[in-house]
Amino acid sequence: MNAKHEHDLISAVRQSAHPLTGSDADFDPLLKLVGDSRVVLIGEASHGTHEFYRLRAQITKRLIAEKEFTAVAVEADWPDAYRVNQYVRFDSADEDAIDALAGFRRFPAWMWRNADVLDFVGWLRNYNEHRHSKRAGFYGLDLYSLHGSMRAVLDFLDKADPDAARRARYRYSCFEDFGEDIQAYGYAASYGLSKSCEDEVVSQWMEMRQRAADLASRDGRLARDAFFFAEQNARLVKNAEEYYRSMFHERISSWNLRDTHMAETLDALTHHLGATSKIVVWAHNSHLGDARATEMGQQGELNLGQLVRQRYGNQATLIGFTTYTGTVTAASGWDAPAERKHVRPALAGSYEALFHETGIQNFLLPLGPKEKATSLLREPRLERAIGVIYLPRSERASHYFHAQLPDQFDAILHCDETRAVEPLERTAAWKIGEVPETYPSAL
Repeated sequence: MNAKHEHDLISAVRQSAHPLTGSDADFDPLLKLVGDSRVVLIGEASHGTHEFYRLRAQITKRLIAEKEFTAVAVEADWPDAYRVNQYVRFDSADEDAIDALAGFRRFPAWMWRNADVLDFVGWLRNYNEHRHSKRAGFYGLDLYSLHGSMRAVLDFLDKADPDAARRARYRYSCFEDFGEDIQAYGYAASYGLSKSCEDEVVSQWMEMRQRAADLASRDGRLARDAFFFAEQNARLVKNAEEYYRSMFHERISSWNLRDTHMAETLDALTHHLGATSKIVVWAHNSHLGDARATEMGQQGELNLGQLVRQRYGNQATLIGFTTYTGTVTAASGWDAPAERKHVRPALAGSYEALFHETGIQNFLLPLGPKEKATSLLREPRLERAIGVIYLPRSERASHYFHAQLPDQFDAILHCDETRAVEPLERTAAWKIGEVPETYPSAL
């Protein structure tokens, strides 16, 4: 790429960028961009960056308070997030926000058991305290809680219909030989080493769907929400069983199943909350930026952002994050301890390196058709994605892909130097380094 083109591009980004100064008005242009959207998807370029969590929460607070958004749906397991939902909606025995987050025990616990989420959960409960209608909720979209969701279905049926509970126990006993090791089940079932439980989990979900009205009213003490919670758990078990069978064959297939499940759960949540409901979604950029604008999409991958755009059209707004360098909370392998790692400066030729060259520390960049930078940014560039694992030594292969940013998102928030999100439980590996600058205020 020639120097003049790069200079013109940097200049165009400077002209379109809105610096983030810490003012209450920083996100006014973003709320204008959101307009009457029913779904606002707010991403993150890593699962362990403080600024992404903090700014996402600030935007969400304004969407709830000023634009009447009624739910936050996150990249987390349904039963764990529902415990938080009960707490913020005053339907819980948990006394504090930190207790409500206790369900998040599965790796990577720091994604939701961190100081920034704790503060947001405390704010959400305070916001709801004097609102007896239209209280904002907190829900999970992911599908990794197969065993927890089976237990939740059985708990509901034990109260609503003991005979139905016995049928469900018989069906779910199909997994007993594998205990909690659902990946071992997926391997055995996918290669014909064990009977598949597909028929059983589909039958259970279909029974709950067919008897929805009856089960929801079987016991007058059971609220409408209780059945919805149980029904979504049954859906999750069905989809998770298929996901774990697929993950041993083709990565794209299992990825697509997971994001399709998240889209189905979002649609079910929208229907449950009502035709006028508005929902904020929190998940990684890789789930929320339209997959069709990435090299993964060209290989057949879809994601939640694409499915939401196809479903909601111009009533959806997609917002991404980028960073140039700093620190991040991440592991070196699956189920490994959380570490505070240094994020290498972004590679030359990436969007992150380009944004660094603007000299603006933090900014909001709208990517609408009227912005001068939009057409120039459409040429494919590298984009960085750090998940729960960060491998600096293989950074190009492990954490970069080509994308067309203006087709992927409606706006980007760039934070040039960022720091690691603070887990509520700090391992020895995480504590090495600088002293944390914040501490939870919602204890």
